[in-house]
Amino acid sequence: MNFTHLLAFYEVARAGSVSAGALRLHVSQPAVTREIRDLEDRLGMVLFDRLPRGVALTEAGVVLFDYAERIFTLADAAEGQLKELAGLSAGYMKIGASGTLGVYFVPDMIARFNANFPRVAIDLTVTNTARVEAGLRDHTFTLGFVEGPFDDTILDARPIGADEIAVIAAAGHPDAGRRLRAQDLVDQIVIMREPGSGTRAIVEEAYARIGLNIQPLMSVSDTEAIKRMLLAQHALAYVSALSVKDELRRGELTVIEVADLRIERPLHMVWLKGRSLSPSSVALFDLVAATTEAGRECRDSLTGHPVRR
Repeated sequence: MNFTHLLAFYEVARAGSVSAGALRLHVSQPAVTREIRDLEDRLGMVLFDRLPRGVALTEAGVVLFDYAERIFTLADAAEGQLKELAGLSAGYMKIGASGTLGVYFVPDMIARFNANFPRVAIDLTVTNTARVEAGLRDHTFTLGFVEGPFDDTILDARPIGADEIAVIAAAGHPDAGRRLRAQDLVDQIVIMREPGSGTRAIVEEAYARIGLNIQPLMSVSDTEAIKRMLLAQHALAYVSALSVKDELRRGELTVIEVADLRIERPLHMVWLKGRSLSPSSVALFDLVAATTEAGRECRDSLTGHPVRR
């Protein structure tokens, strides 16, 4: 049994005659007759009683018609669902993001996306870069957002900017407005992320390259806690500038310039090489690209062909 045979049977049964079924299918009456005969031969059963006017279903035909009706109803529902997905009036997308981007960048993008496509459900998991990579490999995540290095042998990437790992202090700190040197920070009360943190590793590597060893007085595993500590005491901290953008805008915190050391890390949107993305994923890609002025020239590589609206 194939769908061509089954569709011919279904339309003739619905129409009540071979000629009316042929009109529904936009094919010739002999072609429909041949399809039904082939189906009956394949099943070894008669499906229609031929009447002077039209046809009537046999007992076997009634059973098959019930299944055919369910099959084609499901097919219509599947086609309708796919059309909704293509039109972004439905859909589901699971995203993975590493710490800083997952907390301080991606939620804004999701809010903007949701304003345009409120019926597309989004599931965001904030984790580390290694787990984002693993989630993309096993198709748990459709898109990922990472800061710092990633495995470019399995992931394609789009740069979405850079994040400075900056020296931050309360606006009233004695060093606010001054230019320090990297050496000055070695002897200051400095707060950093915990050992093993990507942010801390980048700072330690940057200091090692210029022959210095920075030992923080305090190690804190949560960026929000570090910000509260800065506001409560005269300390300095190396944190992501992206993570303090709101406090900088409100004037609560300030960036302390380090004249001889600038630490930046690239930010990327990543996806599994060779994977075609859904229309909703491409729409989010477009939004992020436009927001970060990254352009859209590689969007076609996500789907394997240009996206048609």
